[in-house]
Amino acid sequence: MANNFRVMFVGLAEGTEAKTACVNLANKLKTSEDKVTQFFNGKPLFAPNNKDKALKQAKLLASLGIKSKLQATVEQPPQSPSAASQRDERIFDALDYITSSLIRLEEKLEELEQRLPTNELKTPTDESDEWQEDDLMLDEQLDEPVKTRSNTLLYSLIATAVLLLIVLAVYLAFPDLVSI
Repeated sequence: MANNFRVMFVGLAEGTEAKTACVNLANKLKTSEDKVTQFFNGKPLFAPNNKDKALKQAKLLASLGIKSKLQATVEQPPQSPSAASQRDERIFDALDYITSSLIRLEEKLEELEQRLPTNELKTPTDESDEWQEDDLMLDEQLDEPVKTRSNTLLYSLIATAVLLLIVLAVYLAFPDLVSI
């Protein structure tokens, strides 16, 4: 039963150069050009996804002048999956979700930028300096000493950050210590 699809490279649209398409796709996905070159040589760039996500990925590639096709993948239940492979698969799925979310956010940002009128994008240069005309009114005396604050909150935040970094280092050094 094919329930996941993988986007595979077919070719480039007319008038699209391989180097330009490679650079544009690498910039769009925030990845290296080597991975995109491997995609052009037949290696998958995206993980297998449901049909909707795969179609969105193919649409993204088409917008950059890259022809692609959807290839159905059959998931076979593993005989004895190891915890490490399951964890790696969850991490890869999470990274794929984050990447697709960033692409959607970038598209929404581009839409918002296009909706803004051009006069709002320009910085106002003809502002008058009305604030300089007002008299300077100070409620406090300038000769008062500066009040010093306790650095307890700052030190506690720094200590918490250092503690979290130590916990992260221990987790990365000994991943078998904690099971997810």
